[in-house]
Amino acid sequence: MSLYRDEGVVLRTQKLGEADRIVTILAKRTGKIRAVARGVRRTTSRFGARMEPFTHVDVQFHTGRTLDVVTQAETIRPYGEALAADYPRYTAGSAMLETADRLTHGEKEPALRQFLLLVGGLRTLAERQHEARLVLDAYFLRSLAVAGYAPALEECAKCQTPAVRAFAIVAGGVVCGGCRPAGAAVPAGETIGLMTALLRGDWATADASESRHRSECSGLVAAYLQWHLEHGIRSLRHVEREPV
Repeated sequence: MSLYRDEGVVLRTQKLGEADRIVTILAKRTGKIRAVARGVRRTTSRFGARMEPFTHVDVQFHTGRTLDVVTQAETIRPYGEALAADYPRYTAGSAMLETADRLTHGEKEPALRQFLLLVGGLRTLAERQHEARLVLDAYFLRSLAVAGYAPALEECAKCQTPAVRAFAIVAGGVVCGGCRPAGAAVPAGETIGLMTALLRGDWATADASESRHRSECSGLVAAYLQWHLEHGIRSLRHVEREPV
């Protein structure tokens, strides 16, 4: 029997048969894993509650022909418990899980930095240190940067001049007047400053930002993320935004 062990975050589950589930886990060393958790839908299951989304778990797997099988699971931290009673934080966390799933394309391809970003984002949400949507936007920007899609925020994405005039998703970030394509957004300077702060982890600046700049930032970041993923994030429709 070929066994291996890793820690990871449960991203999603789907029913299989009458009592089993297929779980998708982003693991620290292995990357994304799809495995069968047998009998977890039974009330007598030994580790059913440990195989729920948001749970940070230590898992042992048996290598299977098509899907691996979960043989042991121990909870490291159940982030779902801290988020379930807080709708803005729960929906922000759901969007994080979905984004992590989308950004890690292949199975069993190591994605350590994406794993660490996800765990850090969920922990920050659960500890309620910052407004939920700020945490989500910071996670989006940083996970995009790890994937190689960081937006240009200080110099024109096309010609690298510092004369920033607009934000163009298709161009890769801020652009100057000469490179500005039709339909580019013209956000406030404070909004671009907020995006920069979130990308760098400057929480003092982010926490001091105004609601209208947070709202504008969220719209740009969500659009930029979904354009690069070439797919919408379904959880985003439930995420509450800051009022303008």
